[in-house]
Amino acid sequence: MKYILLLTLLVLSLNASEAITALDTQDKNQKQKVTLGFGPYVQTQPYKGTDPLLVPSPVIFFDNGLFYVRWTRAGMYFLGNKGKEFSWGLSLTAQPRVYGYKAEDSDYLEGMDTRETTFEGGLAFSATYNDTYIETMLLTDIFARYDSWLFKTEIGDEFALGNFTFYPSIILVYESDEFVNYYYGVQTHEATQNRAEFTPGAGWQFGAQTYIEYPFTDRLSALVNLRIDRVPTSAMNSPLVDESFIYSGLVSLIYTFEY
Repeated sequence: MKYILLLTLLVLSLNASEAITALDTQDKNQKQKVTLGFGPYVQTQPYKGTDPLLVPSPVIFFDNGLFYVRWTRAGMYFLGNKGKEFSWGLSLTAQPRVYGYKAEDSDYLEGMDTRETTFEGGLAFSATYNDTYIETMLLTDIFARYDSWLFKTEIGDEFALGNFTFYPSIILVYESDEFVNYYYGVQTHEATQNRAEFTPGAGWQFGAQTYIEYPFTDRLSALVNLRIDRVPTSAMNSPLVDESFIYSGLVSLIYTFEY
């Protein structure tokens, strides 16, 4: 599966320049909006005795009908149409995967091999009608950490309440056997009297999130992201897991301009 997807990505990349000319994009003279920001990102870990992750994160939002960046995920359209009310696109995309742990992260994990963060790449389909959107992605592990794939779908909307703008969405992710086993399994050589060998199977991860934006000026705003994900049922019985939910969020100042 992984090699088929990588071959598809290569073929699409080689033909992207020709396919882009077929896109019905917006007027070239129309100004493009870019949002830039930076802030702390925090994510709890489901593993026993571990502290939450806290990392600085860039925030970028940009979409000109050819290329896009959505927070830390980037992509390039190779087919689609960008209209005033309805837009859709097929794209190549890539994003970081902020998962994993080291044995020194907690006393309970002592003797475990490191589970590393990675980068994922693949295909994405997105469609937007007015303020409602849906996006589906098939991603593979570029650095061969979990050496497999996952499937993600997100459906969201936008609405305003006073000066606040909300962007809520629900997220459904199918994680393969290899993914779940890599991040939640216990191999034979890692097992102890208090930590049994464990090999989970594939599972579904359910999540919900919202962005909240509050403007200070026409260009400067505060952006907050709040998200909750439920650990796949197949991983619930892992001796490593202490929490059923992963909580994450971001607080950032963002600056929006046109060029």
